[in-house]
Amino acid sequence: MYTATLLCNPDNPVLEPALIESLRNAWGGDEAVWLALGAAAEFPLKQMPANRWDVWADLQSMGVDLVIQPSAERKKKMLLADMDSTMIQQECIDELAEEAGVGARVKDITARAMNGELDFEGALTERVGLLKGLPESVITKVLEERITLMPGGQQLLATMKADGAYAALVSGGFTAFTARVAAQLGFDENRANTLLTEDGKLTGEAGRPILGREAKVEALEQISARLGISEAGVIAVGDGANDLGMLKRAGAGVALHAKPSVAAECEIRINHGDLTALLYIQGYAQDEFKG
Repeated sequence: MYTATLLCNPDNPVLEPALIESLRNAWGGDEAVWLALGAAAEFPLKQMPANRWDVWADLQSMGVDLVIQPSAERKKKMLLADMDSTMIQQECIDELAEEAGVGARVKDITARAMNGELDFEGALTERVGLLKGLPESVITKVLEERITLMPGGQQLLATMKADGAYAALVSGGFTAFTARVAAQLGFDENRANTLLTEDGKLTGEAGRPILGREAKVEALEQISARLGISEAGVIAVGDGANDLGMLKRAGAGVALHAKPSVAAECEIRINHGDLTALLYIQGYAQDEFKG
């Protein structure tokens, strides 16, 4: 059995009952359930539709996301999340670069690295090098003035944790940012790179080893093993090429507003919904949300 979930941006609830019914009838689905009126609905299916991705593409033009997945064990016991452009709306290193006056140059490298065009470690090393001499106090300034949480994140964390799930933030960014974001949202642990400082200024180097794609896969393996949770019991979310390893290994790997080359390799693609989409695809209704 499979479950088809349709959802959209909750701030623009464009999901119509007629759309749900026509799709359900076309695919021979059972009765639909509204998870949030106008914003999310689901119905069971006996088999995966052959035209799934064609329908997905049509729905995208309507501002609607479609996710079809096995119905069994949809509710996950662990959340493994990327930070930059996933749990927050910015790329931290790009914001630091703006303060350092090298914003455009760093932003271009970040975009190419997240799209898989550049080696992650080399790209990170080059970008951090451009921040050399920046006062350490700028980190606090960026956190307070430039960083905003992605919509739906607080509900996602609060709801899953209330249901007994574990939450880990794993980033190719920096601990100075993940520590704050993890504390704000209620993550149980966070892993990231370290910006090295000396005499109150950034040295232009990151601590070794650099945590990239493989480090996120290792976090999935290590944390799930420590908790006695199967990898199938993990929902992972990210947007960049360095997230693909964990997205493909997790029971549910969600490409959230991801780079096209990244989304193309994932079965679950959310382009319109916010982080509450991760709750809807697990079968949570809006009236069950916490936070």
